[in-house]
Amino acid sequence: MNASTDLLLVVSFLTLTGCSTMQPARDRSAKADPETVLVMYHVKPGKEAEIQALLSRAWEIYRKERFVFAEPHIVVQDTEDGGKPRFVEIFTWVRREIPENAPENVKAIWQQEQSLCEERGGRNGIEPGEVELIVPTRK
Repeated sequence: MNASTDLLLVVSFLTLTGCSTMQPARDRSAKADPETVLVMYHVKPGKEAEIQALLSRAWEIYRKERFVFAEPHIVVQDTEDGGKPRFVEIFTWVRREIPENAPENVKAIWQQEQSLCEERGGRNGIEPGEVELIVPTRK
């Protein structure tokens, strides 16, 4: 297997593992609904420890401000493009409008995270995207 395949398997496994504690999916049309995101960080070589520290600090703020659910919260690291570091983070915002209305202290951390990342293969240094948690059916 290659690094991309390994990452996909790890993210899939961890996502499914985290799902067992989540509530059933709700209608996602309302702005107040939760939003689960997968964020890829294309980290500059040598900046791995710094990005880990920033991700931890951001998580502390998110939890203190009650912006996110405690679970799932997954951070994995692998390599891409000839061994360059990549981090992937999965978590759920309590309300989907939180990122668009983030306070200044959160925006400041996001700027610091961006400074530790780089564009790769025509893609931004940080790539956020909404994903859907798959909740196993109970029998």
